[in-house]
Amino acid sequence: MRGEFAAERHAAEAFSDPVVCVFQPGRVVTLVEDPEGCVWGVAYKLPSGKEQEVKEYLDYREKGGYRTATVTFHPKDPGGQPLPTLLYIGLCDNPNYLGPAPLELIAQQILCAVGPSGRNTEYLFELANALRALVPEACDDHLFSLERLVKSLVKERGV
Repeated sequence: MRGEFAAERHAAEAFSDPVVCVFQPGRVVTLVEDPEGCVWGVAYKLPSGKEQEVKEYLDYREKGGYRTATVTFHPKDPGGQPLPTLLYIGLCDNPNYLGPAPLELIAQQILCAVGPSGRNTEYLFELANALRALVPEACDDHLFSLERLVKSLVKERGV
């Protein structure tokens, strides 16, 4: 199910990976609350009886600076009914929260960061591609502007 909910996607979270330089962490995207915002995404219906197991896994994975909220998910399909959906929202007092920064600075951080999960550039490019594939009408200026800037830096520096 694809739809939208009131938040914004920002590359504002430090990628805490021991291989990444402590002074130059990578960036991952997190949702930050914004009553005027709109974020397109995918919602998953869990198999009956698996809800608690999945929530425990997600609570562990998303530890360190998130709160959960039940939001109304609006499916993009015209016949789809809005439904309550659990969402993890990044908190600004999270120790990994790097906060807003000029896109140029964020692009530099992403360009240089590499860890066991791979290059931070790959994460960014895969996220942008997935959003385009899943929700072609999505308009995410922050994500797509950052992607263009990082691709330009990759080409310029031959990385």
